[in-house]
Amino acid sequence: MVLGADSAESTGCALTGRDAAMDGALTALYEGAGRKPGGRGSGGRSAGLGASAPSVARWLGDIRTYFPSSVVQIMQRDAIDRLGLSALLLEPEMLEAVEADVHLVGTLLSLNKVMPETTKETARAVVRKVVEKLESRLTTRTRAALTGALDRSVKVSRPRHHDIDWNRTIRANLKNYLTLPGKDGEDGAGTVVPERLIGYGRAAQSVKKDVILCIDQSGSMAASVVYASVFGAVLASMRTLRTRLVVFDTAVVDLTDQLDDPVDVLFGTQLGGGTDINRALAYCQSRITRPADTVVVLISDLYEGGIRNEMLKRVAAMKASGVQFVTLLALSDEGAPAYDRDHAAALAALGAPAFACTPDLFPEVMAAAIEKRPLPVPDREASA
Repeated sequence: MVLGADSAESTGCALTGRDAAMDGALTALYEGAGRKPGGRGSGGRSAGLGASAPSVARWLGDIRTYFPSSVVQIMQRDAIDRLGLSALLLEPEMLEAVEADVHLVGTLLSLNKVMPETTKETARAVVRKVVEKLESRLTTRTRAALTGALDRSVKVSRPRHHDIDWNRTIRANLKNYLTLPGKDGEDGAGTVVPERLIGYGRAAQSVKKDVILCIDQSGSMAASVVYASVFGAVLASMRTLRTRLVVFDTAVVDLTDQLDDPVDVLFGTQLGGGTDINRALAYCQSRITRPADTVVVLISDLYEGGIRNEMLKRVAAMKASGVQFVTLLALSDEGAPAYDRDHAAALAALGAPAFACTPDLFPEVMAAAIEKRPLPVPDREASA
């Protein structure tokens, strides 16, 4: 609720100090909605953020002063959606004033083609700040989950000494615990006799699985593109995985050679446009050399503009060859977006249930796919 001059007139109480400043920041945004920035509302009252970068930059500074970061991000998003401020993000001073988050990165990527050279370096710095935060949040958990899954997928019963997994070997041989005799007839130290050694041998140092991330870069998938690019870089850093990242709309672009820097990946995308899932899957299918050791992750809202039946046939063929196929309607914190329910149901019938996935759940989903066990599908999405 916005308490402004109208409320003051009706209640006889006017806001002052910090409360008045907070009210002014809210009024500028929410009473300015529905008209051009700098316009006038009904009754002649002036509201809105103005059409100049300095006035918006001041407003951004105000909301960062008066509201917590999570609220600031929502207000920034509303300002872009309600007041059409995307164009102002092309000015470096504006970018330096914003609170960077995943949604802002998505907006910047959608403006990439029209962004002037004077703004691009600032935009990359903003994107890198968000990417680094995501990497620090997600990398350790992802590497731990996938390393465990990969280790469990390759077992060696007679490993070399330097390849022995001592923690698992000790647990497996606890029944062979012996107490050694000590001095003067007292019990001495105990020991575990390792009758069964557990390790991973040379396979631990070789590529165990191939992962192909196939990402829909239509405008509605902006947050998913950001998260998938970060995860792609994390997966690519693991020597026991061979990771390929493919983005698509009506065209298909392989960004695998840029995976060492997710910022380069993001600026290599082109948000918006149509969708040809069949064409993208045809490309991914052509790159599969070890079906039984390959995981394909399709991230898309499934609004197919290509040939539907061919798309489903490709998924069925990949699964029949031994590929683990995962369909994510979104990879974001927002839950399931609008999506094509008929295509989701058809994929589920092929044994590839489509569901939304949060970034925190993604490592568990990948670990399950690598181990070829049931995916942790959220209950509400299980019948999608």
